[in-house]
Amino acid sequence: AELLQVRRFYLFCYNILQASGWAFSLLKILGSFLSSGSVNGAYSSAGELISFLQTLAFLEVLHGALGIVPSGFLLPLMQWGGRTHFLLAVLRRIHEIQDSASVFITFAAWSSSEVIRYSHYALNCIGNGNPPDWITFLRYNAFIVLYPIGVFPGEMWSMYRGLPFMKRKNLYGDRLPFAYCDFVKVLLLCYPFLWMKLYLHLFSQRRAKL
Repeated sequence: AELLQVRRFYLFCYNILQASGWAFSLLKILGSFLSSGSVNGAYSSAGELISFLQTLAFLEVLHGALGIVPSGFLLPLMQWGGRTHFLLAVLRRIHEIQDSASVFITFAAWSSSEVIRYSHYALNCIGNGNPPDWITFLRYNAFIVLYPIGVFPGEMWSMYRGLPFMKRKNLYGDRLPFAYCDFVKVLLLCYPFLWMKLYLHLFSQRRAKL
């Protein structure tokens, strides 16, 4: 029982940290938009914070692998790997696409969904483990809209726009035995299929919870 309490306290602290971080990211993105009247400042206002929060989310892969949470590790690893690659390997290295509307769309969709998800997880760790109905409703419905928005006009469009710059710069050419630009082209072809696997998994979770 004592171990269970320690685990719940740890998960509460982790989830409240992430919820707060993503809420702050969302405020920074929206603040930049409102002050400038432009969607171009999303990366400069919140890119570093979002990169940190997303890197930290590798803990969720470990949580699943160690059995701290019942999610398993494969699907969390797929989502973490996709997002982290997009942020650190593509967006961070290609400054020419950082000011694009697709980055604003990605960050706004991610931040909105993560504030909901982590708040739900945090509230799940306190009391009898029954979060308020409204947050449960948001947790299992908001993704239906936010998830495809973050992926298609967000991540995929940003990566597609980055292809010419990857090729021109020969990005990672000194480290990889293949053209990174070609790898991203193949990845873009696979993305909808990998995304659909995660999306359908969320729908199965939704059926179980609602």
